[in-house]
Amino acid sequence: MVGRSKEQEQEIVDWIEAVLGEKLAGQPYEDLLRDGIVLCKLINKIAPGSVNKIQTSGGSFKLMENIQRFQTALKKYGVPEEEIFQTADLYERRNIPQVTLCLYALSRLTQKHPEYTGPRLGPKMAEKNEREFTEEQLRAHEGHIGLQAGFNKGASQAGVGAFGNTRHM
Repeated sequence: MVGRSKEQEQEIVDWIEAVLGEKLAGQPYEDLLRDGIVLCKLINKIAPGSVNKIQTSGGSFKLMENIQRFQTALKKYGVPEEEIFQTADLYERRNIPQVTLCLYALSRLTQKHPEYTGPRLGPKMAEKNEREFTEEQLRAHEGHIGLQAGFNKGASQAGVGAFGNTRHM
């Protein structure tokens, strides 16, 4: 599990405030987002009409509906499924870093939507980046064995257990 970054969380809050044009109450990051209201307002600013009903009161289930509507809106907007957090990640504070990653993904994606002209966060997404190389530059690599050829002096990925495992909930 990735650790939390106060700087990233603050960056997200600043971005949300900039998009919404309002200051958010000074409460902890996860509490600010937990009822899904801020998230629904955010996606509606980015893609108007994404969430047509925001629950502003009611029990846990009502508020969790906000998070689920936000997640559905993210999918429609084009955020990759694997970058979208699970409801429990936020509502039960199980995986706040995943929520942060998801919001970065959303911000990044706004660059692919020319209709969105509001504030953005993080690095620009790569556009097509063509380079011209001379024959000499291209040939300079011929005698070189890259790591992709499998030559890495006995280093291995044994013990890296994070890849391919399911997320434990």
